[in-house]
Amino acid sequence: MVIDKLENGKCYYGLGVKIQRALEYLSNINLTELEAGNYQIENNDVYAMVSEYETKSMEGVLWEAHKRYIDVQYMIKGSEKMGYTNVDNIKVTIDYDSKKDILFGTANGDFVTVQEGMFIIFTPEDGHMPSINVEKSKKVKKVVVKVLAD
Repeated sequence: MVIDKLENGKCYYGLGVKIQRALEYLSNINLTELEAGNYQIENNDVYAMVSEYETKSMEGVLWEAHKRYIDVQYMIKGSEKMGYTNVDNIKVTIDYDSKKDILFGTANGDFVTVQEGMFIIFTPEDGHMPSINVEKSKKVKKVVVKVLAD
């Protein structure tokens, strides 16, 4: 897991050409004008999903993990807590769906607050729990750039 401000994105280009492409995309587009939806960047290797939603309480929310894609999650507007745990700590309650590249389960983990202008990278080894209230439910706008893991 990596967490930082987008202005420091160049520091992480060494993580791979696809991660670099994702961070360049986030740096070079007017994110506030993007409508909710999916955006192709490099075929199915790198693409973006923009969403707006209300953050939620942690109660009843499951941890998630992916096997094929890395998440580069960037907070366009607002802030939310995101949980982190190693994928090995997740007790799977909803089996892996290869079509959606996701599994769900329960676990213990740590939480960070991702504020407007920050990004967080979750690799396939990183179980995560996004969309959690900082203090109370608030509307946020976020883009998740999906990067095919090599």
